[in-house]
Amino acid sequence: MQMSEPIIGIAGVRKSFGRTTALDGLSMQVAEGAVAALLGPNGAGKTTLVRILATLLVPDAGQVTVAGIDVVRRPVAVRGVIGLAGQHAAVDQTLTGRENLVMVARLYRLSAAQARRRSEEVLERLSLTSAADRPVRTYSGGMRRRLDVGASLVGQPRILLLDEPSTGLDPAARLELWSFLRGLVAQGTTILLTTQQLEEADHLADAVTIIDHGALVTEGTPAQLKAGLGYETIEVALADPAQLPQAARLLESLAEESPGIDGLAARISFRAPPAAKPLPSAVRLLDRAGIAVEDVTARRPSLDDVFLSVLGRTAGGEIPAGDGIADARPA
Repeated sequence: MQMSEPIIGIAGVRKSFGRTTALDGLSMQVAEGAVAALLGPNGAGKTTLVRILATLLVPDAGQVTVAGIDVVRRPVAVRGVIGLAGQHAAVDQTLTGRENLVMVARLYRLSAAQARRRSEEVLERLSLTSAADRPVRTYSGGMRRRLDVGASLVGQPRILLLDEPSTGLDPAARLELWSFLRGLVAQGTTILLTTQQLEEADHLADAVTIIDHGALVTEGTPAQLKAGLGYETIEVALADPAQLPQAARLLESLAEESPGIDGLAARISFRAPPAAKPLPSAVRLLDRAGIAVEDVTARRPSLDDVFLSVLGRTAGGEIPAGDGIADARPA
């Protein structure tokens, strides 16, 4: 069966700012109707790529297409198929939610009647109809973020570009936003998001691309990337802390490396390949030795483990100067 063309195609893209290389021959693709997460440490080039996709920057080399449109040759056409939400909500705090959406719709050059109609549709889609006529300064953080994303939807974009969408949201608001974004994808929207919250990528993404220093490090589905590490972590809590050394010696035969011992919690942890069925094997070994086990768990790798494995460090920190995104609306 012939595969359909990707809705976003990035081939050999390079971009430098003076002596600083932001993107170094990056190539990747995004399938239509999917959520693609772009991960990387601060300064990896994530926001630079989003700005190129949004036609706010021109690449030095390579080719970028959005919905089959070359972003350099036809930037105005690209702006007609994308929506963009930057790292921070850019809605006007003094206007109502409805007024914000109508204003943005008019900037998309919709007629007054079209702007009102599209704003009503988006408010309903956002579950913000009851708060539509309240000033945005009275909204919660989650409501403001949803409205900001909604402002990028009034032009009915096929593709939504989100740069750190959960920045500043509490856990409840973050879950609310994730549910909303999944609803958009179910209705046919393609989403490319950058994030340093790896839980967010694990929850939302159909495909994950990790970059560093502007170059591709690895890519795949979250399940593929986690399975590629080839281990799971077994944690065993003992009833008697005095038996920790003996238990650790026994479990070493199952572990890829020496087990870790937490004397205060009377707990041992080790990594082992899943094919070896380490959890039941550990229980049997300890039972035969007469060592009482209070609890035993198996934990599969997370995207945090993948990130640490391929980059040698975790995500986080402030965005360096020159790699921030200025929120843009069509003029």
